[in-house]
Amino acid sequence: MSSTTTNTSDSEFNYSESDIAQKFLFFNVLKDGRIHVLSPPTTNVPPSCNSTANVLTKDVNISESVSARIFLPSSASTADKLPVLLYIHGGGFCMMSAFNEDYTRFVSHVAAEANVIGVSVEYGLFPTRPLPACYDDSWAALQWVAAHSKGEGPDSWINDYADLGRIYVGGDSAGANISHTLLAKVGSIGLGYEGAKVEGMILIHPYFGEDDKMWMYMCPTNEGPKDPKMKPAVEDLARIGCDRVLVLLAENDGLYGVGKMYTEELIKSGWKGKLQIMENKGKDHCFHYSNYLDLEAIAIRKRIASFIHNQG
Repeated sequence: MSSTTTNTSDSEFNYSESDIAQKFLFFNVLKDGRIHVLSPPTTNVPPSCNSTANVLTKDVNISESVSARIFLPSSASTADKLPVLLYIHGGGFCMMSAFNEDYTRFVSHVAAEANVIGVSVEYGLFPTRPLPACYDDSWAALQWVAAHSKGEGPDSWINDYADLGRIYVGGDSAGANISHTLLAKVGSIGLGYEGAKVEGMILIHPYFGEDDKMWMYMCPTNEGPKDPKMKPAVEDLARIGCDRVLVLLAENDGLYGVGKMYTEELIKSGWKGKLQIMENKGKDHCFHYSNYLDLEAIAIRKRIASFIHNQG
């Protein structure tokens, strides 16, 4: 489960410019029907590569198509149960993995610094599994977490140590987009498990955009240029299913504008919760993963920790 590699190796593609039918930011569509994801393959690491002391890590299967990496602070106690962060990685819906080094390190750092149980979701990627698979898989993961609310779920760590009345859902870039969609669904139909509640949502450098042709290609069942998954609808924003939202923006991020617009439209929607915004000056998209020792990256993790514990 944690020793696979995502995306197809460049060595399996040998084509010329004339063989390309369509070009997108993250992949080329070839005339013979193959899709070449341009990012280098993601090499995954086992849970034992967790770089954070005092955090236990393991991988679990949620379904045949969904898995997760769980992070448990070693100080966890059955007498003082911990909130849960369901984390959804980014990567343009077609790259990256919850099991790679950067995401393993990030979620383990957050688990340690925020004293929270991390559940990092491994969802299906385009083109192997076209959208909306990533949304469906992430919803299945959230339902799986919530199913432990009576202490009778499939995972002992969550049964024994998690406070399912304090679930947080968050992600970066595409993962932030998915997080919004999940919380709009929670606000519409609920979680379906007594005692389970999403308390907050954390969006890091969110990926939204009207008339995004790449996203529409990845999602054959899209609803057009204003699909609410990419262009959040007012009614979805108004019913976001939690009381608090934290949006993190990076000044030099190409997605800064759509992230800022999201916060403005959330305020105007009539949503009754509390919105917090953190902006990192002079920083680019998702800088905090590779530059995890950067003072601003450390500040992001501290802000997430304070948000989870409602300290600011």
